[in-house]
Amino acid sequence: MKSRQIMRDDAARIWSAALQAVEPEAAVRRSVKLRGNRLKVGDYPVDLSRIRKIWVLGAGKAAAPMGAALESILGKRVAGGLLVTKYGHGLPLRLIELLEAGHPLPDQNGIEAGRRIEALAREEIGMRDLVFVLLSGGGSALLVSPAEGISLEDKLETTRLLLSGGATIHELNAVRKHLSRLKGGQMARLLAHSRVFALVLSDVVGDDLDTIASGPLAPDTTTFGDCLEILERYRVVDGVPQPVRRRFEAGVRGLLSETPKQRDSAFRNCRTVFVGNNALACRAAAGKARRLGYHTMVLTSRLEGDTGEAARFHMSVATEVALTSSPLRRPACILSGGETTVRVTGSGKGGRNQEFALHCARTLARMAAPCIVASLGTDGTDGPTDAAGALADNTTVARSLKLGAGFLADCLRDNNSYEFFRRLDDLIITGPTRTNVMDLHIILIG
Repeated sequence: MKSRQIMRDDAARIWSAALQAVEPEAAVRRSVKLRGNRLKVGDYPVDLSRIRKIWVLGAGKAAAPMGAALESILGKRVAGGLLVTKYGHGLPLRLIELLEAGHPLPDQNGIEAGRRIEALAREEIGMRDLVFVLLSGGGSALLVSPAEGISLEDKLETTRLLLSGGATIHELNAVRKHLSRLKGGQMARLLAHSRVFALVLSDVVGDDLDTIASGPLAPDTTTFGDCLEILERYRVVDGVPQPVRRRFEAGVRGLLSETPKQRDSAFRNCRTVFVGNNALACRAAAGKARRLGYHTMVLTSRLEGDTGEAARFHMSVATEVALTSSPLRRPACILSGGETTVRVTGSGKGGRNQEFALHCARTLARMAAPCIVASLGTDGTDGPTDAAGALADNTTVARSLKLGAGFLADCLRDNNSYEFFRRLDDLIITGPTRTNVMDLHIILIG
């Protein structure tokens, strides 16, 4: 039987294999091939002798390594461009300008990036040009171009209220699209005269193109009416800044143009290639787990819903394995990926992955078999913390008692999972990974 320490080491090996599989530079290289003047992007051929200039635009936590890959493949064929990434996620680029900006809350650097990308699209990029748009997790917050009459502060306050209420990424992005000049297919309108390839590292459940980075190149399936309904659902319609509410109400009355929909001509010359996603990370993690000797299953790469409920479900499966060796024989590895939601009711510090591990702790304490839970964000940051996630095992509750009989309960109540795992030295610290395909949950049963 594997010891808990060996299983902890194995968990690290498994998540490292997953991260390596979705490393952005390698992912782009797999999808973009050049031979002479013949370029192949996914399954799409391009004759570069008919292209005037190549430009690179985009936003996301993986923007820098994705841009570096294109520079390496295309060399001096790249005329220029602009990418925006999260602070601390930059890399030196030779031909493409890189800006760093705020995430998860946008800032003035994000506004500057949005303004300059708009200017490039309107003033520099021509009809015979080819444009690569690189999109990855974080793009919604990093690509900022507020609609007329909407300030950055208006967007920040609206986002804060929805995040605190537990809104999903799909709901947040629907609202962002209708407060923007670039999101929700509006960037495609600006580039409609050029040939465009979107290279996408997906950070959303189901790889919904209209949700990734709020869909700047995708037909928008949401409406002003949807946005107003979202505000009402989370009971913030009276709390959001008045310009936001007035804009949505004007849109519902037909006084503002909607975002472009499926048949809009803006998308005629735009093609999308997915270079990586959560399913790819889960497959790589499963392969590594099997090589380490675990009987392995991937529950899903589309996990959504409440974080606590998701943790309890995973623990029910792990308990079944521990007691009956079903649906897997031990040693076993249960994997899942996706993005759950924490309803914030306390004033503590943490993120959904640390919350996931904390919600597993009590069940782990009762399990007869050795069991490790590792939950982490593939981007290396879980919520507003420097941790990617956290580890929990059969001893977590017992070790926490040394910090007080009510320490675990207090941390759960106050959404203070970061402090809990920091005190137990069980945070997962990876630093910026410069990728983002949502979260990975690893459960090992010895």
